[in-house]
Amino acid sequence: MLSALEGLEIVVPDFASFVVPVSVLILVALFAIQPQGTSRIGRAFGPIMALWFAVIALLGIWGISRYPSVLVAIDPRHGLGYLISGGATGFLVLGGVFLCVTGAEALYADMGHFGAGPIRLAWSAIVFPSLVLNYAGQAALVLDGAPISDNIFYRLCPSFLLLPLIVLATIATIIASQSIITGAFSMTRQAIQLGWLPRVHITQTSAEGYGQIYVGAVNWLLMLVTLGLTVGFGKSDNLASAYGIAVSATMLMTSALLFMAMREIWEWGIITAGAVAGAFFLVDAAFFAANITKVAEGGYVPLVLAALVYGVMLIWHLGATAVAARLQEAVMPVEAFMARIREGRIPRVPGTAVFLTRTQRDVPPVMVWHVKHNRALHERLIVLTVTTQSVPWVREPERVTFEEIAPRFWRAAARYGFMERPDIPALLQQAQGLGCAIDLADITYYVGHETVVPDEDDKALPRVAEALFAFMQRNSAHLTEYFRLPMDAVVEIGRQVSV
Repeated sequence: MLSALEGLEIVVPDFASFVVPVSVLILVALFAIQPQGTSRIGRAFGPIMALWFAVIALLGIWGISRYPSVLVAIDPRHGLGYLISGGATGFLVLGGVFLCVTGAEALYADMGHFGAGPIRLAWSAIVFPSLVLNYAGQAALVLDGAPISDNIFYRLCPSFLLLPLIVLATIATIIASQSIITGAFSMTRQAIQLGWLPRVHITQTSAEGYGQIYVGAVNWLLMLVTLGLTVGFGKSDNLASAYGIAVSATMLMTSALLFMAMREIWEWGIITAGAVAGAFFLVDAAFFAANITKVAEGGYVPLVLAALVYGVMLIWHLGATAVAARLQEAVMPVEAFMARIREGRIPRVPGTAVFLTRTQRDVPPVMVWHVKHNRALHERLIVLTVTTQSVPWVREPERVTFEEIAPRFWRAAARYGFMERPDIPALLQQAQGLGCAIDLADITYYVGHETVVPDEDDKALPRVAEALFAFMQRNSAHLTEYFRLPMDAVVEIGRQVSV
């Protein structure tokens, strides 16, 4: 946003002091419209971005015409030669060169929405050629003697078209910002599904696209951080160090994840996987090392933010694992539970009770507590455990399994991918076809609501981590919303869990 609006300084030099305030206003407006969704305006994104890349390609061609020999620079041997002969200076130049490929990290989030095919086609046929032409055009302009004191990109444009180009560039940066926001929403939902973040309220803003969601907590937190960076750094050049470290670290981790995918998913041999992923890793490591020298110049910002986000994720995951382990210790064998029902002459009332639990076996504590306090039990019982697999989607035949562990008492296991949202009422419609005789019109859902308290004797978590996890647990969204349960058919049972 800053780099786009800085072009106005060329048209109106006195506008320099207004770049940051105008950027802040545009960003506030962008985040403010997120609750409305982007399905309506999203239809205009494609044509606008197509126009944007066509324009920068044409500007690049015009620049190249001023100094055609610049195309020789496409030969990678020149870059390697400079890197080898340039010593420390050549190595540090990598940090600036890397900014040419920033934005590529967003392709990973986009693939989750569109698939690999459209991304490959758009990148290979439109984006990459346009960028190469434009960067070559900028270099040609410099070699031809153009001043480099301001944004060289805008020097490619004839003066009478400069203002329309600035408007187009600003719109393009808004669209790019929108893709980052949408990606943040999508990754937040995936992290929640996989058990790495507390549940937050997620709104589906469009019935047409699964990725059209709104996460209020993420939206406003992202707005505050973005505005802070905009005001704090003031100019796009000042943000280069922070952005370079953030993106190079992302790509470095992606290379490591590629090796894991080759070994665990594609089942490649360790030598083949190491050779392929290692080649990417060496390149990314070189870029990261060149950028890490800029920590004191603002590069510490993404490192601090990443550490905070990782800390939240780690504490939530450890806390959720500790709670699940405590609940697993409190399960009761089915035979013992049914014997207690018979001996206590607990009445069986009409209807079906569905108990949602994290436990993987026997009778969960939520059912035991229900009988203890209400002294009644439904005729038909289902204990349901929902797990999220490390795959985007789960095939319908593998979605749910049912096992009758006692007369009219079933244990069910539901599986979802991290790109799917659980829908328990819809899931139970499959139960009748799997031999589970229940009345879908007469179901009561029982959900445990844990209150985390410290355990003085057997601490599963350090005191600080336990307090932070308890805070996140208290403020997370309820399972009722997460599982799409009907509000008028849910009973929450509170309980304390010591960790």
